[in-house]
Amino acid sequence: MEPAVMSQVLAVILAAGKSTRMKSDIPKVLHPICGRPMIEYVLDAARAAGADRLVVIVGHRADLVKAALQHHPDVEFAEQTEQKGTGHAVMMAADALASHSGATLILAGDTPLLQGSSLKSLLDTRETTQAACVIGTAETQNNEGLGRIVRSSDGRFERIVEQKDATPEQRRITEINTGCYAFSTPLLLQSLQQLRPNNSQSEYYLTDCPRILMDGGQTVDACCSLTLEEALGVNTRVQLADARASIQKSILQDLMLQGVTIEDPAQTAIDFGVRIGRDTVIRPFTVIERDTVIEDQCTIGPLQHLPAGSVIRKTG
Repeated sequence: MEPAVMSQVLAVILAAGKSTRMKSDIPKVLHPICGRPMIEYVLDAARAAGADRLVVIVGHRADLVKAALQHHPDVEFAEQTEQKGTGHAVMMAADALASHSGATLILAGDTPLLQGSSLKSLLDTRETTQAACVIGTAETQNNEGLGRIVRSSDGRFERIVEQKDATPEQRRITEINTGCYAFSTPLLLQSLQQLRPNNSQSEYYLTDCPRILMDGGQTVDACCSLTLEEALGVNTRVQLADARASIQKSILQDLMLQGVTIEDPAQTAIDFGVRIGRDTVIRPFTVIERDTVIEDQCTIGPLQHLPAGSVIRKTG
């Protein structure tokens, strides 16, 4: 056996699903938000948390996902040819996990609002507690349909209870599982080897891994470091629009704080990766696509569309 490759953090991103609820032939993770596939925001969040190896689990239209991400030198791929659950998807990364001795983040590729700082909190908690697994959680009153985090009277994590299995008292729990995890990689591999499809769907559930580890005497913790907004996945085009609105707001705010005047943010669309100089004015009903560069002291619009890669220089 080859010696383990030392690496600070490996991130496994689940991206094998179809776009059933999106009613689309395009893989869900490739639907664009502000000029880039939504999965690229997840990759950014993983990197910001410290991940230096990124393993994307592909499945549905794997060729398209690989082609879209081939320009990322730190991305590796593993393929899930049969959709047998989240635990099964992570099993497909076994070779990459076996060569890694650090921590492993597990994330969903359809959560473009994830923040690196939230994921870093998961990793820091695992490092401090030396837990086998830390589950990322969020607090919300809108917990319908979400897995509840059950804790003991002294606040220790006990288990995840899905909505369908929850008692009336458990359904009132407002701390929910976000589907983000930080694992000790060797212990993650051990728990994956013990997973069984003991459910009506005959699928391997990643949510069973924390229980397997606890039954084996390992420590599992839950860290409420995420907001519900950043944790919820994009499953419909309505949710896609909601995610776009949030990311667009952030892009416009950053530009304005850098010295760009945007007269009417509600009537302006600017993609990720656009660079705009100081004292430039963006007038209403303007659309600026990805990788456009605009120099200082320009006026753009109103009613103007700049295609991707445009270069606008100051005149006079």
